[in-house]
Amino acid sequence: MANSTQFYIGTSGWSYKDWKGRFYPEDIKQTEWLDHYSRYFDTVEVNASFYHEIKAETYKNWREQVKSRDFHFSVKISKYLTHIKKLNNCGEIWNNFIKNVDNLQDKLGPILVQIPGNLKVNTEKLENLLQVIPSKYRIAFEPRNETWLSSEVYKILEKYNCGLVISDTPEWPTDERITADFVYLRLHGPEGLYDSEYSEEQLQEWADKLKEWGKKTKEIYVYFNNDAHGYAVNNALKLKELLKK
Repeated sequence: MANSTQFYIGTSGWSYKDWKGRFYPEDIKQTEWLDHYSRYFDTVEVNASFYHEIKAETYKNWREQVKSRDFHFSVKISKYLTHIKKLNNCGEIWNNFIKNVDNLQDKLGPILVQIPGNLKVNTEKLENLLQVIPSKYRIAFEPRNETWLSSEVYKILEKYNCGLVISDTPEWPTDERITADFVYLRLHGPEGLYDSEYSEEQLQEWADKLKEWGKKTKEIYVYFNNDAHGYAVNNALKLKELLKK
C-alpha cells in the first residue's frame, strides 16, 4: 500500500438521537456531539445540505467545533440542482451553494453530487456541470441510473478528476471504477438499507479492497450510512482498526 494514501473514515451524518448512550455519552449536550464525534473520526458526510440551505454561520461554527486540523466535511449538493433543475442552470445554483460551504475552508472535503434514479445519462449536462465548478473542488459523482455507468461518462469524469461514487447496496447501480486521484465509498448496509450491520469478515474484505485502491490514489473517503442502532459508528471504528493492520 502506498504510504502516502490518506484514509478518511466516518459516517453519513452525526446527529442521530439513537446514538446517545451507544456512542454519545448520556451526560453531554447535543451541541457537543460534533466535538465528541471528531475525536474518533476524521470525516463526516453532510446530507442536510441536500434538503435545505445551510447558513454560512452554521458551516463556520462546525469548523470551529472540530479541533483536529485534518478533519474533512464532505457536503452533499442541493437537490435543487440535481433533482429539481436536473443539472440545468448549474452555474447560478453552484455559486449560491458554495458561497456558504466555503466557510468550512481547509476542512472542506469532496462535494457529493447525487443524480436521481429517473435521470438518464446526458453527457452534455455532465460536462456543463463540471465546467462551472473550479478545479480546486473535488467532486464525487453518484448516479442512481445505470445508464451513467459507461466508458463515455468515465472519460469525462477522468478529464475533470471527478470521482465516481462507489456504493454498497443492492438498491442502486454501482461500478468499482476509479476515475480520480481519490475514492469515495458509501456503505449503506449489507442487507437492509440503512438498517443492517457489517460483519467483521465483510469489513475485512472492504479493508483489503481499500488498501489495493490506496496504491492508485491519494485519498480515500469512506462513509457508513447504516445509521440505525449505531451500526455506522461501530462499523466505522472497526474498519479504521482493520486498515491499520
